[in-house]
Amino acid sequence: MATVMPGLPPPRPIPIKERASILFLEKGRLDVLDGAFVVVDEAGVRVHIPVGGVVCLMLEPGTRVSHAAVALAARAGTLLIWVGEAGVRLYAAGQPGGARADRLLYQARLALDEDTRLRVVRKMYALRFHEEPPARRSVDQLRGIEGVRVRETYKALAARHGVAWDGRSYDPQNWGSADLVNKCLSAATAALYGITEAAVLAAGYAPALGFLHSGKPQSFVYDIADLFKFETVVPEAFRVAGAAQAGRMLDGRPINDPVAEVRRRCRDAFRRTDILSRLIPAIEDVLAAGGLPMPPVPPEAMPVAFEDAGKTGDDGHRG
Repeated sequence: MATVMPGLPPPRPIPIKERASILFLEKGRLDVLDGAFVVVDEAGVRVHIPVGGVVCLMLEPGTRVSHAAVALAARAGTLLIWVGEAGVRLYAAGQPGGARADRLLYQARLALDEDTRLRVVRKMYALRFHEEPPARRSVDQLRGIEGVRVRETYKALAARHGVAWDGRSYDPQNWGSADLVNKCLSAATAALYGITEAAVLAAGYAPALGFLHSGKPQSFVYDIADLFKFETVVPEAFRVAGAAQAGRMLDGRPINDPVAEVRRRCRDAFRRTDILSRLIPAIEDVLAAGGLPMPPVPPEAMPVAFEDAGKTGDDGHRG
């Protein structure tokens, strides 16, 4: 016998571009009360979360999640991501909508053919650095060129914000061993990876099937996030780290918790750059550079999300 959840009906997915970006939760129980998401902290205090209007929830150590909460998140198209301290390590992610077979086949065809893969990587390079990549270079050679430019960008940002910089280095198994700036960078990129993975899934693609990156569960997430990294989260990480190292206030406030400050500023950067309305179009733009047509949807395929023509949500969301 089916159990009816009390309260209002679960919200239907709404497009990524119309949501708030990200929330971090720690040391609390995520549950459902009267059909709504709530977090119950150690003191028994409940806080409601507008789950249908959030792209993803980052669940840090000390967080417990009920079955009802996971089911509601899936219905609302909100990605749940289980992470380590400050989001430095990703352990698991719930899939809010599920990838589409036609999108997966399209992505796989592009990734498996060397010519189409190279065209996609060249498009990523052009979008990231606002110039055409050098001609007659392989994917590995472009990866090397990109690495050099990224390291130089880190150095330039460190110098601009007065940060002591010894390179990008951290141990995912030992969060406390990283220096301040690397902790800030890890927290910043974790936030960006979270909303990017939610966008990849919402668009119907596979996070693991990358082009420039490969062999990781989030390879395609890294590919897309890198297009926005130095426009959004990395400058904020260096800005906070520089102020914290110098013991000065930032925007008139002392920095008592640099990692928390980075998260807040990343959230504001996401809103300021309107990144949620740009992620899925960027994915489509990058893949279109491969030059292959999108395969037709088989006639026997299940409806993508909703049978009505005016569906809400993105293409990868299930109804």
